[in-house]
Amino acid sequence: MISSIIFIILLIGASVLFTLNVKKIRRNILLGKEVKLDQNKGERLKTMLLVAFGQQKMFARPIPALLHFFLYAAFIITQIELLEIFFDGIAGTHRAYRPALGGFYTFMVSFIEILSVLAFIGTIAFLSRRNLLKVPRLNMKELKGWPMKDANLILLGELTLICFIFMMNGADEVLYSKNLSHAKNLDDGSLGFSISSYLGPLFFGGMSEGGLHAIERVGWWGHILMVFGFLNYLPYSKHLHIVLGFPNTYFSNLKLKGEFTTLESVTDVVAPNFDPAYVAKTDPNHPQRFGVKDVQDLSWKNLLDAYTCTECGRCTSACPQNMTGKKLSPRKIMMDTRDRLTEVGKNIDANKGTFVDDGKSLLDYISTEEIWACNSCNACVQECPVNIDPLAIIIEMRRFLVMEQSQAPNELNMMFTNTENNGAPWQFAQSDRANWRNEN
Repeated sequence: MISSIIFIILLIGASVLFTLNVKKIRRNILLGKEVKLDQNKGERLKTMLLVAFGQQKMFARPIPALLHFFLYAAFIITQIELLEIFFDGIAGTHRAYRPALGGFYTFMVSFIEILSVLAFIGTIAFLSRRNLLKVPRLNMKELKGWPMKDANLILLGELTLICFIFMMNGADEVLYSKNLSHAKNLDDGSLGFSISSYLGPLFFGGMSEGGLHAIERVGWWGHILMVFGFLNYLPYSKHLHIVLGFPNTYFSNLKLKGEFTTLESVTDVVAPNFDPAYVAKTDPNHPQRFGVKDVQDLSWKNLLDAYTCTECGRCTSACPQNMTGKKLSPRKIMMDTRDRLTEVGKNIDANKGTFVDDGKSLLDYISTEEIWACNSCNACVQECPVNIDPLAIIIEMRRFLVMEQSQAPNELNMMFTNTENNGAPWQFAQSDRANWRNEN
């Protein structure tokens, strides 16, 4: 009874804390400008199933994709066993589903154990790639400090979680075989799990009944506490993509790559059917900004992208400008956007729901050198395994620099001047452009 009460308190506490953090993230995302992405639902569902659920774009790089699949499959399938753990924790039972499911129960847990071993291998490989092999895209300067610690903490947490699972199952395997379990046995007198049936006797076979029960309980409670801890660590980690990858791919940009958005205010002014009343419709106290200065000027989809970023660096490793030594890193663009959005959210929390101007903007995080280094090739968009679009943020920040700050590079200013004076980007009149045809 006491065990059930403790479990229920922990479950409620973890759920409430997670819900509060999710509400803050949702609030931060909705600080962005409205954009309608509710059309083509069938195509969006297909994209989500292929890219998020099916991991389609991950397999452009087979080895890390396979390792990631081990972790992904283990995470998904293990939720089945977690349902039983929740039931046992609330009801005070132990392996409550086993008597009813019989052999199928043994098969499912055995399958989960095999996936857990594969996940263990994948986790060791990922730790090695980051810390021993030092894969270049996983050791760039934007990952120094907390981002690297975050990745390692999660990987070490996964190893710990897997160890708890095998402590629980291994000790239980020995207890069942000796008919000492505190739960009902089936006639076979053994759990018969694929991995624990070997690991249990190997590590725990010589222990006393009391020691076995202690190991089993440490494994059980350690497992569920790791789950609760991981749940509430997600909102502060890049691993939030586990949750947000699905909605982010559903709301993917389905237009052709390279097709830019247009500014309604500019279109209305230059269009042949321009309505002068448009000026009267705008709020003089809050005029529409051209481009993006801060995160509130981005769309909610841009902000969802920022929270979904996995920091895998595939975008940056494919960026031709980064390859040639330029300062631009598409991954850093997304990380900086998320950091600024988090800062704005904290500002709102500190001021009771109202944002108080702190004198900062997204330009304090992302330099103009980075913004103008991009050649708009869409390589980063193509490579992202969850369809994040760093280019959209870069283009909107360029618009702000050009249209509100007049801070275009000299090369572009020359082109603007020539286009205005000559009707072409070149420094000669439009009427002279075809003179080369008359040359001998």
